[in-house]
Amino acid sequence: MIIDDDELDRLVLHHYIKQYENIEIVASFDSAERAIPYLELPIDLLITETNLKGMSGLELRKLAHKVPACIFVSSHPELAACVFEIDTLDFITKPLTTERFHYSMQKLFDFFKVKEKCECYDAILGQDFINLKESGNIFQVRKTDILYLEALKDYTRIITLEKKHCILDSLGNLLHKSFFDSFVRIHRSYAVPRHLIRGKNCHEIELTHHIKLPIGRAYKDNLSFFKP
Repeated sequence: MIIDDDELDRLVLHHYIKQYENIEIVASFDSAERAIPYLELPIDLLITETNLKGMSGLELRKLAHKVPACIFVSSHPELAACVFEIDTLDFITKPLTTERFHYSMQKLFDFFKVKEKCECYDAILGQDFINLKESGNIFQVRKTDILYLEALKDYTRIITLEKKHCILDSLGNLLHKSFFDSFVRIHRSYAVPRHLIRGKNCHEIELTHHIKLPIGRAYKDNLSFFKP
């Protein structure tokens, strides 16, 4: 869905989007108010101007919270900080260019690629295991079977010997849950169970099963407990 009160800018957006075969324009409006009744459509992407006559694009985004991705276009670069305080994929400053729009589309495709891979959309924490809802079924993963956690932006991959699971929660949030209190963060992208660490050097640690992971400079003090 496209919302822009400048007709020429809407036509430019239409022109750019039509270059991508896997994107279909389902609606296009010159005001947020006209778009509101159509927000229940199965829309994956909202592209909206920030400064609209009447309701602003930022206000519309708050109403359209069910739409997974939102890209703002604007003639006011000073608004970039504001839009990223709400659920925003990208912010493009006008006038649009082919290169910048293509970069935004690549971000969009990467976003949905991760979203599609994230089959596990909920997690129920127990004392010794975690229940993962996956494709309508519930799978139990024992805490002792988890080899490490890997951050993927807003998602976290849970690595076991049998399978790589994925849940919609950040690594930082998970590590604040009591279920993961035996894990230590070793890198901005990794956290591991303390008892699985078998060795370390200045740059990496080794876990059981000969798994090696990098140590982030900012997280070296977290490993001070381990004495080879």
